[in-house]
Amino acid sequence: MNIDNPKPKNILLCTLGASWAVIPEILGWLAPQVLDLYAHHPQRSQLDLLRTQHQLKAPDELWVCTTQGSQTQASLSSLHAWWQLLGQPMPLRIWAAAGTDQLASQAECEHMRELILRTTLLASEHTRHGGQLVLSLAGGRKTMSADLQSAGALFGAKAWLHVVSPEPSPPPLFARSAEEKAEQPRLLAQALEANLAASLTPLIAGVGQRNELLDIAIDGQRIDSTGYALPLAAPNQVQAWALPAPGDALHRELMQRQTQSSQLMGNFLAQLAQTEHHDNWRSLYRLAPAHIDTLRHTTLTSAHLPWLTALPKADLHRHLGGCLDITAQREVARCIWTSLGKEIRLQRMQHLRELLSKQEWPWDWPQTLAGKHRAEIRAELCAGLLLHASIAQFQHNLYAVTEPRLALKTRHPHGFSAFERPGELSGSALLAHPAALTAYAQAIVAQARAEGLAYLELRGSPHKYRQHNPADFVRDLRQALLDAGAQVSATAHSTADPTQPRIGFIWILDRRQPKTLTKTVQQALIAKGLAGDFMLGLDLAGDEGSSPPEQLAAHFTPAFANCLPLTIHAGEGEAAHNIWQAAYHLHADRIGHGLTLADNAALAGRFRDRGICLELCPSSNREVVGFADPAYPESAGLAPYPLRQFMQLGLPVTLCTDNPAISRTTLAGEFLAAARMTNGGLSLWECLALMRQAFVHAFLPSAEREALLKRVDTQIFELIAHPGAENAHHKPTP
Repeated sequence: MNIDNPKPKNILLCTLGASWAVIPEILGWLAPQVLDLYAHHPQRSQLDLLRTQHQLKAPDELWVCTTQGSQTQASLSSLHAWWQLLGQPMPLRIWAAAGTDQLASQAECEHMRELILRTTLLASEHTRHGGQLVLSLAGGRKTMSADLQSAGALFGAKAWLHVVSPEPSPPPLFARSAEEKAEQPRLLAQALEANLAASLTPLIAGVGQRNELLDIAIDGQRIDSTGYALPLAAPNQVQAWALPAPGDALHRELMQRQTQSSQLMGNFLAQLAQTEHHDNWRSLYRLAPAHIDTLRHTTLTSAHLPWLTALPKADLHRHLGGCLDITAQREVARCIWTSLGKEIRLQRMQHLRELLSKQEWPWDWPQTLAGKHRAEIRAELCAGLLLHASIAQFQHNLYAVTEPRLALKTRHPHGFSAFERPGELSGSALLAHPAALTAYAQAIVAQARAEGLAYLELRGSPHKYRQHNPADFVRDLRQALLDAGAQVSATAHSTADPTQPRIGFIWILDRRQPKTLTKTVQQALIAKGLAGDFMLGLDLAGDEGSSPPEQLAAHFTPAFANCLPLTIHAGEGEAAHNIWQAAYHLHADRIGHGLTLADNAALAGRFRDRGICLELCPSSNREVVGFADPAYPESAGLAPYPLRQFMQLGLPVTLCTDNPAISRTTLAGEFLAAARMTNGGLSLWECLALMRQAFVHAFLPSAEREALLKRVDTQIFELIAHPGAENAHHKPTP
């Protein structure tokens, strides 16, 4: 782009012929702070209201296109005299089509048309991304005004302005004698008398929307001021411009594009499809090519956090026990604590006295706290600790003792348990108590809304929360979430409330407990009968080396018979062979993490072909396995994150939080982490495609999944196409 100053400007572009006075008449209305020409106009308030309603700004520069010849020279002389009287309040740039005069021939008209097109193109580049281009149709010959209007329709303009006056205009506005013409600059450099002002009526003749065909590159050629150059005229001077060779005519290129409009748009979308690894939201392909290119070439940064948060998202991998931060855990603890009698509280505090008295707790404090107590008593003890320990104690004993939180599985002496340490007072530590569930569910729904989650799959182990009736826990969790304002079952598209997140549940089975797997699968099937579409599927977690999937497959036969979807924790720092076993022996629909999948090219191809989705959790993966992240200098030298590699392989992949309280993150935060950790970063377009992948691979009945996809697609388009839309809690501004 041929722009001296990249800062967006507000430009008033005019044409100039025999009558130069229309320029002051337009400027005086558009910028009364520069020239209050209509101060005494009887309809001054209406004129001001019109300008305000259309959000017109005063120009930073005044641009003029004109011809050469004696009449034009006289007009320019008056224009310069008037400009001197105003004190030259802004740059005045003037271009003249060299060798033209009365525009009495086809050649002269084509020369002027090309100059107007190139001037408007240059002005549109100067005003793009925050500035305003306003065109005056009141000056110059009729062909010049028509050409300027056509240019504004192609390149876009905030408004086309005109001035209506009686024919002929009353003296001295219409100067006839030499004396009147000499006096005219002074007259138009100040407020007009009321009777003269009343004879002029500025109005808005229309607006121009930029033609999206201009933003499509054809054979590498774009419509910009680099390819169709026009030197920037120096302030207060006239830049003569000669017509280039016919083959370089901007007008000819514009005519060809308009003729081939359908083909050009089809080619653009076809080229876009060839470069994509994942389909994006359908509605986004309706955006103008320039908007799509902006999304494709803008790299996600922390400045986009409000944008990320506002967009409706889905999290497919979030542990129920790792959701809530200390503040939310304390609210749950308060509900448990207030349900206890005074005597029981005193007993629990006696048990906690020694722990509360220390700033640093021994590493085995969770085991000591649990002891041989039944789960409900342990929940009461955890509630007491949450309410009576200080934030400093929690910060030290939950997080500081595990810092730096990088590659904990191999670098920390306590391995994976160091990663889990911040979650010791949540999950099963609280949910075993009947007084916890309502507050826990309320916190989850509030969290989902704050993060902009339209869909959330929680996962947990009900047999650890209620050993004797775990299926009832799933049913009760469903009801608690419903009471808290979540959708927990299929909802028709027409009745879905976009402020209510759709939440479902996945039952986690433990590899380390093969003897109880069959029983637990049966309990999960009972929960499916009790909770319906809230009970989405199964997960298999735990030490990948404890029980190979081939030895566990028989336990899952009842789940397969009932068509329950299955996701499996595999490849979280372990060999790709573990992922292969999960995919082939247990028929996984999704894989939690799967970080080593690219090590087995054939298996990666199988995942791509079968549409098996990877649930990546960047912060958790960095903390457990260890990956390079520029935000963490200590991570230098660690392996690069595999997201880019997975995307290039065309693998279905989505971003999730895992345990947002443990990793102190949100789903928007995971996109930022992934962008930092990914080679070349992530573009906004790629982020949107990754968001869509989560909805596509949700464990929902197909009809509900399609309805959800369509609803969210509409929301996404409104927020992207109209950043100021009030359809969300935040306004995304990429």
